[in-house]
Amino acid sequence: MIDKKIILEKLIENLRKELSEVESAAKSTRDLVTSDDLKSEGKYDTRAIEASYLASAQLKRVDEIKTDIQMLEETELVSANKLQMGSLALIEHKGNERYYFLTSTSGGTMLTVDGNTILVISVFSPLGNEALGLKAGESFEVETPKEMRTYKIISVH
Repeated sequence: MIDKKIILEKLIENLRKELSEVESAAKSTRDLVTSDDLKSEGKYDTRAIEASYLASAQLKRVDEIKTDIQMLEETELVSANKLQMGSLALIEHKGNERYYFLTSTSGGTMLTVDGNTILVISVFSPLGNEALGLKAGESFEVETPKEMRTYKIISVH
C-alpha cells in the first residue's frame, strides 16, 4: 500500500524548493528595484515601476506558498472509508485506473511513490469536489467542455 505520509512529504518538499526559488527571485527583483540601474531616464521610462510590480507579485507568491505548506503540514491522514481531504483513492475512468490524492492545494501535481503515479487533486477542483464524501464502489460524473465523464471509485485509503 502506498504510504500517504510519503505523498505529503514529497508535496511539501516540492513546495519548499519552489519557495526557495521564488524567494531568491523576489530578492533579486527587490535589489534591482532599489538599485541605480533602474533610475528613470525619462518621462516614459517605466522599468522601475514594472520591476516593483514584479517584486510585489513575487512576494505575494511567497506568501501563497508558505500558506500551502502550512495547509499540507496540517493535513490529517486518517483512515476512512469515504473520500476526504488526505485520502488516497484508486479511481477508474474508461477502463484506466489511476491513484488520486485529495488535498486543499497543489492540484495537478504528479508524483511517483513506490512505482505508482499519483495525481494530486484539490478538493476545490471539479473532480475533487464531485468525489468528496464518496465510498469505494460509487460512481460520479464530471462535466468537461467536450463531454460528461464518468468515474468509479475502486478503493479509498
